[in-house]
Amino acid sequence: MPTATFAELGVSEPVVEALRALGIDTPFPVQSLVIADAISGRDILARSRTGSGKTLAFALPIVERVRAEEAAPVALVLVPTRELAQQVADDFDAVAKAKGLRVGVAYGGTRVREQARDIRRAHVLVATPGRLRDLAERRLVDLGHVRILVLDEADRMLDMGFQPQVDQIVGRITKDRQTMFFSATLDGAVGAMARLYTRQAVLHEVEASIESAEGVDHRFVSVSAHSKADALAELLRHDDGLTLVFVRTKRGADRLVRKLAEKGIKAAPLHGDMTQVARQRALERFEAARVDVLVATDVAARGLDLDGITHVVNYDPPQDEKSYVHRIGRTARAGRTGTGITLVTAEQQGDVGRMAARLALHEAFELDGMRVAPPRVVYSASASGRRSGLRSRRRRLV
Repeated sequence: MPTATFAELGVSEPVVEALRALGIDTPFPVQSLVIADAISGRDILARSRTGSGKTLAFALPIVERVRAEEAAPVALVLVPTRELAQQVADDFDAVAKAKGLRVGVAYGGTRVREQARDIRRAHVLVATPGRLRDLAERRLVDLGHVRILVLDEADRMLDMGFQPQVDQIVGRITKDRQTMFFSATLDGAVGAMARLYTRQAVLHEVEASIESAEGVDHRFVSVSAHSKADALAELLRHDDGLTLVFVRTKRGADRLVRKLAEKGIKAAPLHGDMTQVARQRALERFEAARVDVLVATDVAARGLDLDGITHVVNYDPPQDEKSYVHRIGRTARAGRTGTGITLVTAEQQGDVGRMAARLALHEAFELDGMRVAPPRVVYSASASGRRSGLRSRRRRLV
């Protein structure tokens, strides 16, 4: 069945032209599902991973529903991290200008009053929960005119402990509003939050609960503990694109950047102990390919939305399937292909092998001579495990 065009979904001609200028002509699946209902004013529950094109799924309806003469802010988008806030604001701004709308952004790490001046006249406000609560409590922003609320990456906001701040912010907004709720999962506490904040919402599901980006080649590489940095350096020397490397700790990120520098490889760290200015500078250098390698912790990389990442390397393996999917999902975005590589020491083979088996990646795991260990006996309802749509490809990656 042919995909509906943006115009057929209800997007106006000026906005369609703005999209065309950006090289965007065809809606992604999540956009095709959500846009028409959202433009009609319905509440939305959307289960879709990062990188699926969901920013435009809520940005376009907001641009169509907000008028330039309205008091500001009219629409509020809550996101979990500073980096995602800036990225969403940038994406929003490109289409908002077509309707004469202004977009503001608020996040921690910058001066509160200077930021308040910048967002005062914004029709659309993109913010992290902590900074917005601070602004609201100081009466530096008025949420009384907000009639459209978006919670983006809601599961990440819960993971990061932001529910109290989100609850307080939502309490300041009229109940007579449109709410759009986007999350990679709608189970458990996330589902409870979704039901609390929405009314007669339309449910749109784009992905399975555990999935990975289409077009990813998965590889598991056996290494010794003392040779991990050498193995990573060798992999990086064969990569031509941008590589995101995940480590477990902030100190580990800084230490690995130094080790790579000693081997002649330029890399930048990204972690929570860095100032916002330093984090933004690292991201800008990485996105502009002035450094080809970004070494990040999980928390710092949450919400990271860069289309140009070609490789993701798990220098320290993830703790579970959900973390693996989240990490590897940083590549193969917007229809592109990518490579996911996990370095595995002898001590880690049992846990990583079982994780690979649960994700239906056992063939990729065994290509480097490793074997999947027998499953541990776990007396719980989840002991049977879950399979996913992850695909393993046998093409040699490096």
